[in-house]
Amino acid sequence: MMGNLKPLEIVLIIAVVLLLFGAKKLPDMARSLGKSARILKSEAKAMKKDDEPATTTDAAADQAAQQPAAARTIQASPGDVTSSRPVSEAKPTTQS
Repeated sequence: MMGNLKPLEIVLIIAVVLLLFGAKKLPDMARSLGKSARILKSEAKAMKKDDEPATTTDAAADQAAQQPAAARTIQASPGDVTSSRPVSEAKPTTQS
């Protein structure tokens, strides 16, 4: 459907969007859409990584066990520390 649009129709659609939302809100909307896409992409990669079987050797597993686990943080964009947030992961509980 997008291949059938002529240049005049595209300009008309852009003009309607500008009238509806205003020129001031469009950059903010695009920025938030980009942040959402980045977060979705990083979460999808993390889910794929979690599904992969562990192929580490015993020495690498021992070395990884000795190092403390760092908290994962989703980064929105470089320099934008207000929108980054820590990810809470399920911690194993031990009952005695």
